[in-house]
Amino acid sequence: MHCNASFRVALLASVAAATLFACVLEAQTPQVPQPTPDTARDLKPVRPEESSKTVAPNAVGQSYALIVGIANYKNLPPGSQLRYPGRDAQSVYTTLISEQGGDFPASHVHLLTDSQATLANVSYELETWLPSVTAPDDRVVIYFAGHGFISGSAGYLAPYDIDLHNIASTAIPMETLGKLIGTKIKGKWKVLLTDACHSGAITPETDPKQLNQLLLDVRQSIFSLTASRDREQSFESADWGGGHGIFTYYVVQGLKGDADTNGDGVVTADELAEYVHTNVRQATSSRQNPTSERGSFDPNMLLAFNPDRAKASSQQSLSYGTLVIQSNMDDTEFWLDGKKAGTVSKSAALRLPGLTPGSHTIKALHMGYEPDGPREELIYPGQETTVSMRILIPRRRNQSAVDLLDQGVEFYKKGFEANYKKAEEKLNQAIALDPNYSEAFMYLGRVENALWQDDKSTAAFQRAIAIDPDYAEARVSYAAALLDQGGLDEAVRQLNAALEKRPGDGTAFYLLSQAYAREGEFAAGKKAAMRATEIAPGNGEGHFWLAECERHLNEYSQAEAEYQQYLHLTNFNSGVLGNANYYVLGFLLGMGKKHHAAQQDIWREQQGQANLGICDCESMRKNYDIAAPFCEKALTLMPSDLWANYRLGTIYVEKANAHGQTTASADSSGVTDLLKAARVRFANVVSVNPDTDEAGRARKYIAKIDQALASHP
Repeated sequence: MHCNASFRVALLASVAAATLFACVLEAQTPQVPQPTPDTARDLKPVRPEESSKTVAPNAVGQSYALIVGIANYKNLPPGSQLRYPGRDAQSVYTTLISEQGGDFPASHVHLLTDSQATLANVSYELETWLPSVTAPDDRVVIYFAGHGFISGSAGYLAPYDIDLHNIASTAIPMETLGKLIGTKIKGKWKVLLTDACHSGAITPETDPKQLNQLLLDVRQSIFSLTASRDREQSFESADWGGGHGIFTYYVVQGLKGDADTNGDGVVTADELAEYVHTNVRQATSSRQNPTSERGSFDPNMLLAFNPDRAKASSQQSLSYGTLVIQSNMDDTEFWLDGKKAGTVSKSAALRLPGLTPGSHTIKALHMGYEPDGPREELIYPGQETTVSMRILIPRRRNQSAVDLLDQGVEFYKKGFEANYKKAEEKLNQAIALDPNYSEAFMYLGRVENALWQDDKSTAAFQRAIAIDPDYAEARVSYAAALLDQGGLDEAVRQLNAALEKRPGDGTAFYLLSQAYAREGEFAAGKKAAMRATEIAPGNGEGHFWLAECERHLNEYSQAEAEYQQYLHLTNFNSGVLGNANYYVLGFLLGMGKKHHAAQQDIWREQQGQANLGICDCESMRKNYDIAAPFCEKALTLMPSDLWANYRLGTIYVEKANAHGQTTASADSSGVTDLLKAARVRFANVVSVNPDTDEAGRARKYIAKIDQALASHP
């Protein structure tokens, strides 16, 4: 509004004073800031993760990846659908974020599968996201598994919504992809991996020198490895690691370390290219020939680093061997050299080709049974070795240990520090009687986490997983503890491993959405949260984290609906829970939100955060009268929340301004009351944490409010 002299003179004194308050605030107070992603809404301190990892030689800056896998196409007939690109993409994703593979931060790897991989979404990732985050010293990987087509002598990768009647406008031209990688996407090392029919069409049918001119910026290094030559077929089969594209199977095995022929722990571009070329040609009797441009990349480009595989001396292998694993029991986990290699069933053997000749450690695991192994097995060059794994002996528990576990769990469920300590004692006694009691270790991890014993908690969860690597519940619980500790990337790794075993685990998906949201990856968080709400629509946590992600994506109407759904689904009070605080209730409802029960009830905080979320959404749409009651409700549940106080203070300022503009109803007392209420909220912000940005802005608000109130008592 505009405050002019004639307007003020014409009003009664009280109205003039009220209007002037609003004008002073409008002219001098800072603009109400937009909420930022987001320590503002999660002010609990996050400790940086300590790392003692061996650093790979020639390490680069940051690492980013886009992984796309499409098996089911919207507009293609049933006979043209594929089987394994989704599994291929998930396998590449898992390998890249693994510490024994690419060691990419999980938040830096975007995964699009099937209906997510539309032309619009893939184009956004290539044209907007990657160019916006990459820097000249970074490493970038782009992987695509799905259909590829040739039309008018040009090659195309097919997104989910391709129209075969209009390929040029509904697919991704290889030429455009090459230009984006060579010019717009920054990086020291760039990797393009394509597993598609005719993916070799990225190499034009013209002079190879023209390809290099097209794809390469001479100051940068690009490694392009495609599944086949132009006009060849790219094969997929259930025989490869339980079901993969043959090309991707060898890419993954190579990145895990099998391509490391000189034993230094590093997989270079040259090593991966040679490994994939050799094995795919051999596996398909030369019907499929992966292609790479040897002149277009630094052969020593570091693609993966696994220090566990580094050897004292170099051992060059002239030919690789194959291991075929059989089992007497379905859903048997098979581990090779300390890493999960796949799942075996009675009716389908697991075939693992491309192995370095020599001694390998093998082990078969099935939860609830004693393992078969570990033991050594020799792999011979150029030969196939068949091994039968026998899962025979049920794991027998010491009854006293079982009783102690039950007692420990009962104490754990009661909540509060004194009960946690009793639970800790009982669980340690159970473990002393049965050192391989994975369930006791899992609950001990939960208890130590509740006691803020992070190192002990981590050790217990890791031991539970080491005993039973397919113990998905332990991995999910470990991930929740990692979220409490700030270990977001490792939490994503554990959740990803759990979802491979239990793809319908709604809890794992909502925790995954929480991890992404806290890293600022709200689009990825939204996808995980939507999956959580599909699997378990009655679990409020999935709706809460979906709302959080949508709010940060400026989707305020959708976010508010999800917050309301969360409040509806959790419409109970902490008294109903008794002594079992929200964190302890099955370790499900409040996962990743740890508190001492005696200090704060997590139910109250989550309810408060949901009300604050609705307040934010309405405030951002300038519906201040609707927003205010939700912020006020939030503060009854969490009076010391910095952001709730700050947001309500800005709302009172906006209401005061609006009140002052209404000549018919304006009165100085109404505006004064609003300004005084705003001042209280801003003072609370400064009191809660004087060092935050919000506190700095709150001080400016307080100064302007005091000036206005002093001038017009």
